[in-house]
Amino acid sequence: MKMEDIDHMLCPPRSRDEWLAYHAIRRTVLFENRGHAGQYIENHPDEFRPGHHPLILIHNGATVGVVRVDVSDRAAWFRRVAIRQDLQRRGHGRTLLRLAETFARGQGCNEVRSNVATDAVGFYERCGYLRDVATESTGSITMRKALA
Repeated sequence: MKMEDIDHMLCPPRSRDEWLAYHAIRRTVLFENRGHAGQYIENHPDEFRPGHHPLILIHNGATVGVVRVDVSDRAAWFRRVAIRQDLQRRGHGRTLLRLAETFARGQGCNEVRSNVATDAVGFYERCGYLRDVATESTGSITMRKALA
């Protein structure tokens, strides 16, 4: 299943190159840039669990962002949301969230949740997400958004 928004498309990685881009963005933006080099596991079992959907955001033929949407009952959890470092602050993140929300609705979800790094909370709030519960042990804030 793919979701489209003018110049963007959100879809599962379809080729080896798209999988490499998916992992490279996650590894660089979410691990190495946050001081966790060497801790990223490409073939983590969570990637392949039923109801877990690894997705890439494509813009003009290039993979620019990633998210994994985990569906459980009527809630979707957005995991490891990231935009390529050289393309941040250009609207791709908003588009990624909007398309991932559309994907979640298509999976029968009426709510989205995400554990958000503290430096990204303001961005999520501007996208309509509300703070839910602070998770002190992981250094993240759980955010939520009801889907219409």
